[in-house]
Amino acid sequence: MTRVTKPTIIVKRPLSAQQIWGRIGIYAFLGGLALFFFLPAYVMLVTSFKGMDEIRLGHIFTLPQQFSFDAWVKAWTSACTGLDCTGLRVGFWNSVKIVVPSMTLSILLGAINGYALSFWKVKGANVLFACLLLGSFIPYQVFIYPLVRVYAQAGIYGSLPAIVLTHIIFGMPVMTLLFRNYYSGLPVELFKAARVDGAGFWKIFFAIILPMSAPITIVAVIMQVTAIWNDFLLGLVFAGRENLPMTVQLNNIVNTTTGERAYNVNMAATMLTSLVPLVVYLVSGRWFVRGIASGAVKG
Repeated sequence: MTRVTKPTIIVKRPLSAQQIWGRIGIYAFLGGLALFFFLPAYVMLVTSFKGMDEIRLGHIFTLPQQFSFDAWVKAWTSACTGLDCTGLRVGFWNSVKIVVPSMTLSILLGAINGYALSFWKVKGANVLFACLLLGSFIPYQVFIYPLVRVYAQAGIYGSLPAIVLTHIIFGMPVMTLLFRNYYSGLPVELFKAARVDGAGFWKIFFAIILPMSAPITIVAVIMQVTAIWNDFLLGLVFAGRENLPMTVQLNNIVNTTTGERAYNVNMAATMLTSLVPLVVYLVSGRWFVRGIASGAVKG
């Protein structure tokens, strides 16, 4: 005889007047904060769609009377950075060439380090982990001059390998910390069972540990893509003139003025530069929270 379970009826109590006004206050506060932080983005967006005549004669907050994508096209294809008028597209592809290898190698090396420091209790592992953790809090400026001298001696200063290697070096402490804390939460019995079956260090890492690292890998990808894409200082110092990233190109466009300053082009160039991190946040924000909750903050 099948037993039928009666559905549970949840009775909601009506809110008191104090609770209603409390919620109204919270929503009003959050709405005000959202409006405050969105206001600069609104000004940049509407200005990028206006012509210069409308910008000069109109108000900064008014919507454009005639929408135009001319400023976006000019920012991408023909905006001038000094004597070079090729727009942001060159800097965009330079940033792609920098971000892809820097992100991939720093995450892979960080995962290997985190795996070694969490499961393989080698001699001095705690000291090495403390040094890596300390390295994530040292300002970049401390390392710039020594790195310039080392790269100059090696003959790679001002090149693509130099800026990629720099981002890998500066990304290693944080990546190691993330993966080490995540792997520390995995069951040790899984690792011991693999050892009993004859699997070695690399076999366990690539066949067992790495496939289980999807949540924390997504967190690492988001952090590295946004950090490397938004970098200005390291790209300016180490990339060289032929590999300047998009942020440096944006600075050159905004500060290069011949005659009237083109505010609409500057705003469009700024929006184009911020599109990649914005898309990454919007697409992967849900997985970022899940990855953080699954181990990124443990340890």
